[in-house]
Amino acid sequence: MVDESIQYFTLEEANKTLPYVRPIVSDIVEAYCKWKDGVRRYEVIAASSRGDSGETDEQVELREEVEQIAREINAYLEELATVGCVFKGFDDGLVDFHSRLEGRDIFLCWKLGEDEITHWHELDAGAAGRQELVPELVQGRSE
Repeated sequence: MVDESIQYFTLEEANKTLPYVRPIVSDIVEAYCKWKDGVRRYEVIAASSRGDSGETDEQVELREEVEQIAREINAYLEELATVGCVFKGFDDGLVDFHSRLEGRDIFLCWKLGEDEITHWHELDAGAAGRQELVPELVQGRSE
């Protein structure tokens, strides 16, 4: 049974979103690296200033930078949500698209650096369960 609240994609439909999705995912991965670096630097500074009262000016600046990057990442994630895809991985830029395979819900699975969608996985399998796609079996809402 197809869940009407979920946007389902055929393989062709999902691949057509990639020119829009790809730069957003690239921005997310890049921003996430900056966010992780900022958090790490904040933690190092905070650890070296234990016992002091309150944040130093440097800590405040770093915290504000990290918070700004987090807001940017959230805005990118909202953009992806409007497309209907599901962002799954900050390190690899993993994105899933709801689809149907042999009458059941699945995810078409794409990651940054791939030219097109060539894999899928069960809803509960995650990227580790990626399998090569057989395009003629993938169906959209028409089922």
